[in-house]
Amino acid sequence: MKGVYFLISTLAILASATFLVSASDPGPLQDFCVALNDTKSAEAVFVNGKFCKDPKLANANDFFFSGLQNPRNTQNPLGSNVTAVNVDNLLGLNTLGISLARIDFAPNGLNPPHTHPRATEILVVLEGTLYVGFVTSNGDGNRLFTKVLNKGDVFVFPIGLIHFQLNVGKVNAVAFAGLSSQNPGVITIAKAVFGSQPPINPDVLAKAFQVDDNVVDNLQKQFWYDNN
Repeated sequence: MKGVYFLISTLAILASATFLVSASDPGPLQDFCVALNDTKSAEAVFVNGKFCKDPKLANANDFFFSGLQNPRNTQNPLGSNVTAVNVDNLLGLNTLGISLARIDFAPNGLNPPHTHPRATEILVVLEGTLYVGFVTSNGDGNRLFTKVLNKGDVFVFPIGLIHFQLNVGKVNAVAFAGLSSQNPGVITIAKAVFGSQPPINPDVLAKAFQVDDNVVDNLQKQFWYDNN
């Protein structure tokens, strides 16, 4: 009898521990979601993600996106073009925690250093040769991990870390990326720092980058192209 009681007690404790470990706030699905006490306010139009359609009204088109087979225009300053497929253009992705992107590169085209604040990325090269890499956090010493990828190669960029892809081949390159969020977000480092609206105080950037104010002023006057 004692053995049965001990077994039941142990199972109950394990069940409680499992519940406590798994309990957490839902991850953010956009940059922020400011709370409102008045839910009847005209401002109360957002949720953490998207509102859901009545499941009985859903149809196949809600889960369908077409056109990723076509090459994209890479005639821009970066020589690259990112076509994202996320919850904004494929509504059936809502709550599913996944999205993807097609990335086209001209020769020497660059997908510049950027981060996805809400997603890990896994990249597969379909055509061409890419030099890819990511940088670890300050606590890890900002180590750089790089690899040259050829057709069929796969590389993973951990969530939130700065990463990039450069076409080092002499022909166009194409890659597809899977991301672990319906809305992974993207922060292009150069554009965010030097192209923010309104601009960051030049004194802040001059001290942070240890450069002259004139250098910062020149960088803030550039047109920061966004390929996403």
